Order: sequence, then structure tokens, then C-alpha cells
Amino acid sequence: MSATRTAPRALLVLVGFAVLCCYAGLAALSYLGLATLWLSAPDPATTLAIVVGVGLVVGYLSYRFGRTQLLSQLEAVELPRSRAPTLYRRLDGLADRMDVEPPTVMIAQLPTPNAFALGSATGGVIVLDRSLFRLLSLEELEALVAHELAHLEGYDAFVQTLAYSVFRTIAGLAVVGLLPALLLIGGLARSIAWMRGRPQAWPETVFGRVVRWAERGVAVALLAVTALVRAHSRRREFAADDRAANVTGNPLALARALRRIQRVADTRRGLLSPLYVHADEREDAWSRLFSTHPSTDDRVERLADRARRSSGTRNRIEIQ
Repeated sequence: MSATRTAPRALLVLVGFAVLCCYAGLAALSYLGLATLWLSAPDPATTLAIVVGVGLVVGYLSYRFGRTQLLSQLEAVELPRSRAPTLYRRLDGLADRMDVEPPTVMIAQLPTPNAFALGSATGGVIVLDRSLFRLLSLEELEALVAHELAHLEGYDAFVQTLAYSVFRTIAGLAVVGLLPALLLIGGLARSIAWMRGRPQAWPETVFGRVVRWAERGVAVALLAVTALVRAHSRRREFAADDRAANVTGNPLALARALRRIQRVADTRRGLLSPLYVHADEREDAWSRLFSTHPSTDDRVERLADRARRSSGTRNRIEIQ
């Protein structure tokens, strides 16, 4: 091998060795930091309690400030009782029959006709799109409000936010625990790629493939957590439908409201909040798996079945 080729080759090997030393140093520092924390940490049960507590605090702060920010972004304004006395009378009646205090009702210009609830049973907010007052009858609007009150009664949005925060905190700590090994393996992958003269091809090395598989594992874990939270959200939507049907005694009113909202929403695609009473109707399996809401058709059919059972009829009820 000529001297003109030996010098660049040696330089690449030297750079690869330097890269490995840097990553190994970072891995050692992170390992020492984690080892120090481990030695000074309390027993596993206390540590788990601290982790869960941190997740809950972060989730609470995120929900608290996120709620204020969302209402500000939507430019939602409180609906005075003098502007909708009949709606408020029905709202007060529903609240008396449910384990919830009358919430603050706010109106906003949402991307599509929709409604959502924020807060809890003792300090909730229901946001209604302005168009709902002309799109729905009073009975349909009452059923929709009852659905949102059911979410407040069950602390649904709050619980989901806290659960997701705790899961993300635990997943983040797991990644931190693997950091020393990932840094060392990543350094080996990049070092070998430099020594081969192809620094951009480090993902193709054996160690690079290990790093990619680890990243995919973290991504799959986060997707699994998200899928579990979304599945719980879909169950709570069905539960809120059932609760609204119970307190109003009129499941068809909610079914008609959902169908009307869906019909208009299908013509106006926009960014929809997972808190909304109606979400995008998408048919592929992945979308259904990560959807926050069941399909409107499923919800309407369940409500229609409930109406059939309560009336004792076997005839199919069509919701227009």
C-alpha cells in the first residue's frame, strides 16, 4: 500500500478511535451518575412511589396550564345565563341528577361543530361550538351536555392526562437507565464506520443495527402505552353515552346529535381535539387503534339498540 493511501487510512482510524473514546467517556460518566443515584436511592417501593408522584405532578401541571392555554387559544367566552336560560335550567337539572356541580359553559368557534369538557366534577368547563345552537334541537343539545357532564363526573380527561404522564415518565426513566449501554454501542458503531471510511453508514454496522432496534423498542413501547390510553378513552366515550342516556331518558336524542355533528364534520375537515364529542371517521385499522373515540356509527347503533330495548320493539330504528 502506497504512502498516499496509508496516511488517509491512518487518519480515519485515528478519528474512529477518538470518536470511540468520546462516546466511551460519555457512557462512563452517565454510568457513574446513574450508579451514584442508585446507591443513594431509597428502597425500590419508595423509588417507584417517587417516580409515580413525579409523573402525577407533571401531569397535573400539564393539564392545569394546558387547559388555560387551550381556552385562550380558542378565544372561548362564558355563556351568560341570561342568553340561554332554558339550556341552563336543563343543565342544572342534569347536574342535580348526577354527581357533579354545574360547570361553566363557554362558547367558541371550533373547526367543526363539536363540544368537549375540561376539569372535574367540582370545577368543570364545557365548551360548545356556536353552531350547535342552530344545528341541534334543545333535546339534542341537552343530551350532548349530559354526555359532557358524564365526562366531568368520571374525571375522564384528567385521569387520562395523569395516566399518560405517569407512563411517559416511567418510559423516560427506562431510556435513561439504558443510556450508558446505548452510548457505548452507538460509539462503537460510529467508530467502526469511520475506520471503514464510511462515517455516514454507521447504522449499517452490527452495533448500528442494535441501536436502531433499541430505538424501535422504545418507540413500540410508547405506541403501546398510547394505544392503551386511547382504548380507555374509547371505553369512556361509550360509558358517557350510556350515562347521558340514563339521566335524560332519551338515547335517541344523543344519537341524533352525534349523527348531525358527524354529517357537518364530514364536510369540514380540521384539527380535532381528542376531547371532542366527535372525532374523524377513518376506516384503516391503525387509525381505529389510536383513535380517542369509537366510530359514530357504533355509538349511534348502541344508542338505538338501547332505545329499542326500553320501548320493547324489535323494529330497527334509523337515525337521520
